[in-house]
Amino acid sequence: MNTPSTTQDIGALMRAAPVIPVIVIDDVKQAVPLAEALVKGGLPVLEVTLRTDAALDAIAAMKTVEGAIVGAGTVTGQADLAAALDAGSEFIVSPGLTEPLAKAAIREGVPFLPGVSSAGDIMRGLDLGLDHFKFFPAMASGGLPALKALAAPFHACKFCPTGGIGPDNVEEWLAFDPVLCVGGSWVASLTSAAGSVDYIAIAETARRASMLGK
Repeated sequence: MNTPSTTQDIGALMRAAPVIPVIVIDDVKQAVPLAEALVKGGLPVLEVTLRTDAALDAIAAMKTVEGAIVGAGTVTGQADLAAALDAGSEFIVSPGLTEPLAKAAIREGVPFLPGVSSAGDIMRGLDLGLDHFKFFPAMASGGLPALKALAAPFHACKFCPTGGIGPDNVEEWLAFDPVLCVGGSWVASLTSAAGSVDYIAIAETARRASMLGK
């Protein structure tokens, strides 16, 4: 069973800001300025996805930024979990829920946010003592109507929808009470038509995102 502290920790992280930036980073040199911009804008909880070779080094670099709470996303198994923790990850996000990964995260005592998209997923999580989940992929899994239908019988559960959420629909997701925050890549975009990253613009986007739901 999950320890109470693990659940409380992930709940606190989900309540820290309305948006958790979902970060895909290819160049570790961008890690610190990106983290600084996001934290300055009011989004301290940063999810670095393990989708690139630079991800683990980026996690270690971002942890040097004052105020940043850095975790690993796209954690799909125990090897990923071990590597993420070695890099200093302070929380773990997975795209799905498996018993071996969940039990390993619980043993480590690390805040864990597993992905769910069905009633069966949620029930497996509850059996493991988990009640905070990433609803993923949010839009492809039926959007807000689907989450409302799932949340009804699982009234004690809280969610972080991720996948297809952006400025056009984020507020309707956050207006649903079981949603504590959303995950989004739009606040941490490192692409630019000019070929250089505008960290000032990222900080401003983060500032606007930090005010959502207030």
